[in-house]
Amino acid sequence: MNEGSARRRLVECCHLLYERGLTFSAGGNVSVRLDGEAILITPSGANKGLLGEDDLVKMTMGGEVVSGGKPSIEHRFHLGIYRENPGTNAIIHCHPLHCIAATLKNEGIRSCITPEGALLLDRVPTARYETPGSQALVDAVMEYADSPAMLMDRHGAITQGRTLEEAFNRMEELEFQARLQLLAPDAEDLPANEIDRLKEMRRCRYWSPNGSASSSSTRGPAA
Repeated sequence: MNEGSARRRLVECCHLLYERGLTFSAGGNVSVRLDGEAILITPSGANKGLLGEDDLVKMTMGGEVVSGGKPSIEHRFHLGIYRENPGTNAIIHCHPLHCIAATLKNEGIRSCITPEGALLLDRVPTARYETPGSQALVDAVMEYADSPAMLMDRHGAITQGRTLEEAFNRMEELEFQARLQLLAPDAEDLPANEIDRLKEMRRCRYWSPNGSASSSSTRGPAA
């Protein structure tokens, strides 16, 4: 996918995140990998519901701004995840209400309550709280760089995927699971044999940066 198409798809994704209530005001940041040398990322302080294609910032994998204004203050963990996971082509960080509520209640996300959660999310760790934009936050996130989805204590969530759609689906599913757990805190996980069956399906059908999927992880456009 060329840069023009990637800009359009990234802006469409940001608008959808905002419309679905997965992020608010200027919160969060989204990026796509253009190739092995560059990414597009949302700018610092931009409302995702009002973002335009020309607002996006192009950066090298080394962190140099090629075009556009000031990148998100959290661009360093985006770059870190891309370097760590060559199969990752899109990263979404936003502030879903129920995901944050789960961290405030000191609860993790149990991804095996529903089949969709088991298929899309795998294990969901929680990165410790650190100041937004700090190197300490980058370090906290990178401890779980191989996770398809993670919570961030008091801060939101991160998902990644081969495509923006895959990363978006994971973010939407993550927020659904967080809300479900808050509404039904006593819900039990699926039976163990069903979880094993779903894990096998995930290995065959869904890509994951930790290598728990099939060779399909090498396919698909960057956005």
